[in-house]
Amino acid sequence: MLIITRSLAWIRLHPVISGLIALVLIAILYKVIVPSPATYEYIAEPVTRGDVARIVSASGKLRALNTINVGSEISGQVTDVYVDFNSPVTAGQLLARIDPTRIEARVTQARAQVALSRANLAQAEASIIRAQTDFQVQSREFERQQQLAEKGFVSKAGIDQARNALASAQASLSTAKAQAQSGRAQIAQSEAELSSAQLDLDRTRILAPTSGVVINKLVEPGTTVAASFQTPNLFEIAADTSRMQVEASVDEADIGQVRVDQLVRFTVDSYPDDTFVAKVGQIRKSATEEQNVVSYLVILDVDNKEGKLLTGMTANVEIVTGTKANVLRVPAPAIRFRPRKDDRPDEEDKKPTKPADKNSKKPRTAQIWIASDDPYKPTRRTVTIGLAGEDFVEIVKGVKEKEQVLVRSKNLENEEDEEEDEFARGNT
Repeated sequence: MLIITRSLAWIRLHPVISGLIALVLIAILYKVIVPSPATYEYIAEPVTRGDVARIVSASGKLRALNTINVGSEISGQVTDVYVDFNSPVTAGQLLARIDPTRIEARVTQARAQVALSRANLAQAEASIIRAQTDFQVQSREFERQQQLAEKGFVSKAGIDQARNALASAQASLSTAKAQAQSGRAQIAQSEAELSSAQLDLDRTRILAPTSGVVINKLVEPGTTVAASFQTPNLFEIAADTSRMQVEASVDEADIGQVRVDQLVRFTVDSYPDDTFVAKVGQIRKSATEEQNVVSYLVILDVDNKEGKLLTGMTANVEIVTGTKANVLRVPAPAIRFRPRKDDRPDEEDKKPTKPADKNSKKPRTAQIWIASDDPYKPTRRTVTIGLAGEDFVEIVKGVKEKEQVLVRSKNLENEEDEEEDEFARGNT
């Protein structure tokens, strides 16, 4: 009683301090009795029925289906260029011309050599006729001398003289025939040189080997080309731009899912609102390694009838490696998300097990969290997973349609979403 009396007396003497103390005590009591509002909340999304697609993402470059490099097999100065970038061309069309002056002189010289060789052959053939006539005359003379010698009218010396004349005529005939053969060989050689010179003259006219579109022009009038060691490229022609291909690099971790004829969707920066469709045409088995990253080249066949796609564009590729239609599905973040430790007290304090490889044929299970009447006491549920896509994951067993699954948490103090990954978060 004495303590209460003294306390009341002290309060009367110190009213201000007594009021402050009373306010502090009331605040403490309010904090104890009334719980503070939560600083976060969980965001849930319903289990739905729909399509699930498994995607392999990659990037690549657009190329013409058949690109032909047009070069020059001779050296010289380009005098005329008749096409430009994007010019449509037909097979055999004249694209450019190289100065033919020096080669035309070679052709003229080769033609003169052919004429000279033919004249030499004509002279050799005339010599053959002369030698044949002389041989026939000496043959008859030798026969007469032999007949006269048998009758005793000609000496042995006369017979020897006639025999020598006949042998000389035969040697002259053989020489004339050999000269004619040499003349024919010279004609063949001269004609070959003429053909070579004429071919080089024809090559001064650069022709399109096929119909298509000029996608690159590497020369202008006045450019000197040298074809000493390798053929210099002058033009690049896309034979058919209505069909193109994408050369996409796929990571080694994903290449096992890719198959020929799989559906592919891709976009290009030039048309961000358009989605183009292609299919896997070829998987190159030769690996490329860059900065310790191994990838494989996948060739995608693209229809470009509208002509929007151009060579060299960068394609952002999504290869559809698996699809399921009209299945139960949950958002992909629901498989990774875990509530805060205080909201899952019944969960064992151990590191979560990483799900099996998505390529495995065995049934896979995962833990998801279902919203309950208490927003901060979700229910843990073990589910069987089917096809896992980028946006949705198929649920084979364990949930019902329209149940609410937690996908992330939201910080109410700064209004930022907090998506928590079970592998990154661990047991925190």
